[in-house]
Amino acid sequence: MSRSALAVGLSLALSGCLGATSVPLLEQAPLRLAAWNMEHLAEANGTGCRPRTDADYAALRAYAETLEADVVAVQEVESRAAVERIFDPSRYVVVVEERVGSGRGGACRGEDGLTIRDQRTGFAIRRGLAFDRQADLVALQLGNADLRSGVDIVVRPQGGEPVRLLSVHLKSGCSSGDRNAACPVLMQQVPVMEDWIDRRAGEDVRFAVLGDFNRRLALADDTVWADWDDAQPAGADLSLAAGTTGARCNPRYPDFIDHIVLDRRAAADQLGFEERTYGGEALSDHCAIIVTLDRR
Repeated sequence: MSRSALAVGLSLALSGCLGATSVPLLEQAPLRLAAWNMEHLAEANGTGCRPRTDADYAALRAYAETLEADVVAVQEVESRAAVERIFDPSRYVVVVEERVGSGRGGACRGEDGLTIRDQRTGFAIRRGLAFDRQADLVALQLGNADLRSGVDIVVRPQGGEPVRLLSVHLKSGCSSGDRNAACPVLMQQVPVMEDWIDRRAGEDVRFAVLGDFNRRLALADDTVWADWDDAQPAGADLSLAAGTTGARCNPRYPDFIDHIVLDRRAAADQLGFEERTYGGEALSDHCAIIVTLDRR
C-alpha cells in the first residue's frame, strides 16, 4: 500500500474519534526528498537531445508517481513547462532557475538535426507544503551562461522543523581526480559550494544539497568531498544519504554521481534512502534517489 493510501485510510478510520479538527496523518508522515536528473527534458515532443513522444512523457509521469516525494530536485530540464508535463501543476508547484542561458545550443551527439535545449535545475514541491524561495546560487555559473546555477528553497513542513534545500547540477567530465579537461571548471565550483555549505552550517536550519554533482564523492580520499566535509564550521559535518550503498541504475556505473548531501542535523533525522530504478526501459540516463527525513 502506498504511503498516501495508508495515510488516507488511517485518517478515515480515526476521524470518528478525533473529530473534524484533527490534523491529517499525511502531514505527520516523514518528509520524502528526491533528486532526479531527467535527461534533456524538453517542453515539446520530438525536441532536445532526448526527443520524446506523448507515450514517453506518460511513462515519466507514472514513474514520478512512484517516488511519492514531497520535494523533487530536478536537473536537465528546459523550463517550468517541461517539468509540469511530468509533475501535475494541480499537485506540485514547480520552480526552475532564472538563468537565461547563452542560447548557443549546438548539435546533439548522435542525433542529426536536433539541437541542445537549455538545461536548468529546479524543484517540484507538493502543494500544501509551505516553502520560501531564496535567490538562485548564480555564483556556480562562474560567469558562464552555459553553466547551471543552483535553486535554493526553505521547506516548512506542517508540524515539523524547516529544511533548506539546494538543487544543483555541477560541471560534467570530472567524476574523479583532477586531470580531465573539465576538472578546472569543476574545481572552481567547489569553493562556491563550500561557501554556501559553510554559511548554512552557521545558521539554525538543517539543510541538504541535492542533484547531479557529476562526481563520485563516496570514493576514498575524494578531494572534493574532503573540502566540503571538513567540519569547519562545526555544522559542516556532512553525510551522503546513500552511505556505502552502490548505484544500481546502470550496471556500467556502480558509483553514484547523483547525491543527497545532508548536514549533521538532517543526517540525524534520516530514516531511509533508496534509489528508484526503472525496472524496464530507462526513461532517463539517471535514476531518482530518495531520502526520508523525520519532520521533527
